[in-house]
Amino acid sequence: MSVYHAGSRAVQDLAGVRDRADHVGRSLAPDIKQVAAAFLELQPLLVVGAADPATGRVWASPVTGAPGFVRATGPRQMSVTGGPPPADPLAAALTAPGTPVGTIALDPRTRRRMRLNGRLRPTARGFAVAAEQVFANCPKYIQRRETCERVPDRVPGTPRTLTALGDEQAALVAAADTFFLATVHTDGADASHRGGNPGFVRVVSPHELAWPDYPGNAMFRSLGNLHADPRAGLLLLDWTTGTTLQLTGSARTWFGAGDERTVRFTVTGAVHTPAALPLRWSAPEYSPANPDDQR
Repeated sequence: MSVYHAGSRAVQDLAGVRDRADHVGRSLAPDIKQVAAAFLELQPLLVVGAADPATGRVWASPVTGAPGFVRATGPRQMSVTGGPPPADPLAAALTAPGTPVGTIALDPRTRRRMRLNGRLRPTARGFAVAAEQVFANCPKYIQRRETCERVPDRVPGTPRTLTALGDEQAALVAAADTFFLATVHTDGADASHRGGNPGFVRVVSPHELAWPDYPGNAMFRSLGNLHADPRAGLLLLDWTTGTTLQLTGSARTWFGAGDERTVRFTVTGAVHTPAALPLRWSAPEYSPANPDDQR
């Protein structure tokens, strides 16, 4: 049985990488290996992507805690202590049994990332995810940040709910070297990482962003999801102040010559939260894989 649905297959065929995708796809399995379990327990940040069952909107949300708040509690289960604050747009979804979720743990200190997708089950201390797909990605486009410290006295600001980007939100986007992308399909959800030099995400208008889709692992899970269902959510964060910008809307991919692809994202809603995360990361060392051009 293929690990890919029709949307991913369609994009793989457009890019001419189906054979490569089949090879890489063998790494997808529901088992959390020991090295993956050890990696999870070191992380202070987990990004969760899902659709809000009440509105149908797709969001990407950060969940933080002391290392060990995310851990493998079985060969095919990840447990999380805590969750997003009540005002987070995914707070209700992450208490609903059976919610399909995609998660990604990214460690800028080592330029490693791990993704785990499955079905959610609320627990007394947070939530658990029954793993359906667990896999790692290469370090491409991850900016190295040598240190991360907790800022326990940081007080989150009041979340601002918006329908379009203002100057403050546009400036955060323009400065971003990283964001997280949540997408969905009929059988689940996915959370992935996108990175590049600052400016790789462009604010086309208060309601539209665009970014180049750089060559990756050829699986085209995110673009495949968007091919089948254009709903998407973005999470951008300020790695120094902990400020977050969560966007929801829809995205489409434009295919150019060769491997050139551009994704255009239409913003339908936003939540901007100053000092949302109690984490402060050091300045980035940009990935050598980042293209110099910002198409």
